[in-house]
Amino acid sequence: MMRQYNFKALSKADVNQLILRNTDSGNAIRESVLNIIEEVKTHGDDALKNFAQKFDQVDLKQLYIGKEALTKLANEIPQQVKHAITTAFQNIKKFHESQTSSKQVIETSIGVNCWRESRAIERVGLYIPGGSAVLPSTFLMLGVPAKIAGCKEIVVCSPPQKNGSVNGYIAFVAQLLGIEKIYLAGGAQAVAAMAYGTASIPKVDKIFGPGNQFVTMAKTIVQSTTNTAIDMPAGPSEVLVIADETANPVYVAADLLAQAEHGADSQAVLVSTSASLIEKSLEEVSKQLAVLPRKEVAAKALTNSYTVLVDDLEVAMDFSNEYAPEHLILATDNWQLITDKITNAGSVFLGNLTPESAGDYASGTNHTLPTSAYARSYSGVSLDSFVKKITFQHISESGIKNLGPTVEILAEIEGLHAHKNAVTVRLENI
Repeated sequence: MMRQYNFKALSKADVNQLILRNTDSGNAIRESVLNIIEEVKTHGDDALKNFAQKFDQVDLKQLYIGKEALTKLANEIPQQVKHAITTAFQNIKKFHESQTSSKQVIETSIGVNCWRESRAIERVGLYIPGGSAVLPSTFLMLGVPAKIAGCKEIVVCSPPQKNGSVNGYIAFVAQLLGIEKIYLAGGAQAVAAMAYGTASIPKVDKIFGPGNQFVTMAKTIVQSTTNTAIDMPAGPSEVLVIADETANPVYVAADLLAQAEHGADSQAVLVSTSASLIEKSLEEVSKQLAVLPRKEVAAKALTNSYTVLVDDLEVAMDFSNEYAPEHLILATDNWQLITDKITNAGSVFLGNLTPESAGDYASGTNHTLPTSAYARSYSGVSLDSFVKKITFQHISESGIKNLGPTVEILAEIEGLHAHKNAVTVRLENI
C-alpha cells in the first residue's frame, strides 16, 4: 500500500529522493536497449520478427496489417464503442484545430518585414503501446494532430496481439484517421525501426508516443544518435493529486487507482492538507482496489506510491512544482486560488468533478505528456509538435538603407567581414 509522509519531517534531501522516479542508475535498461537498437539496425525485419517471438510470443509472417484486414477488424467492434471513439475523435479534433495559427507579418523597422509560417513534418512515426493495455486513445491523441498538421507520411507501430494482429479498436481508429497500414512492432525495437528504417518499416523524421522505460530510453538514445527527433520523454504514467478537506475521498481514491492500473511502474501521489482526507482516501483505495480487474498491476504501482501531509495548499503546490507531474489534479473547491501558482505540470484537472481519465480519453486535450519531471522543460503533444515553424524576412530598398549600417557595425565588431560585405555591396549598388 502507499507510503505516508509528513512534509514537516522531510528534509530537502528527503524531498529530492521522493520526487525521483524511473531512474536507471545501473544503466541496465540503457544497455539492454542499446543491444535491441543494434540488432534492429543490423538485421532489420528479421530482428523485429525475432523480438516479436521473444517478447510478444507471436510468430509473424509479415510485419503489418493492411487496409482490408483493418476494415474487417473495425467492422467487428460494437456500435456503442464506435460511437464513444467517434465522440473522442471529434473532441480531440476540435481542440487541436483551435491551435492552428495564421501568418502575421511584422514590420520590425522601415522596409523590413518578418513573419513565420508552419510546415508539416513530412514523415512521422506514432508508437501506440499495446503491452499490458491496448490504447486506441493514444492512437487518437497522436493521429488526429498529425492529420490536421498535414504530415505526408504517418507510420504507425503497435505490438502484435497474440493472434498476430491488432485489435478492432485500433483498427477503427485507423479507419477514422484514414490510415491504411499498421506495423506490428512494439517496444524499443519499434522505436529503432522508425529511427533507422527497415525493409518493411520506413524511417521517419520524428517519433511520437508514450511507453515503458525501455521505449522512453530508446527514444532518448535515437534522438542523440540519429537525425530522428522525438516528441518528449513520455515514460511510465504518473499523477499527483492535491486535495484539501473539500475533496471527496471516493473520487480521490478512484483517481489514484486510475493511474496505478496503467502499469506496475506507474506512480500515484496524494498531497493533502487534511490527515482525515488521507486516511479516508486510503481506506477507499483498499475498497476499490479489491474489485478492479487489474488489481494486481495497480497494487504493484501503489507500493511505489505515497501520500504527503502538508500545512496548506501553498506548500502542496510547492511540492507539486518540484515533482513536476505528468497529470496534476486539484481536488479542491478552491482550485481558482492556486492555479496561477502552477509552474510545472503536463496537464491539469480542476475541481472535484474533473477526473484525469476525462483527459485520457475524450475531453479534447492531449494525453501524451512529459513524465519523470520532464514537465519542467517539455510540453505535452499538440499541433505544434507536428510542424516546423520557419521564419521569413523580406527587405526592400528603403529597408536595406535603414537597417544596413546597423548590420555592418555588428558584423565588424564580431570580426565577420564577409557578413559586413554582403550588406555593403548592396548599399553601394543602390
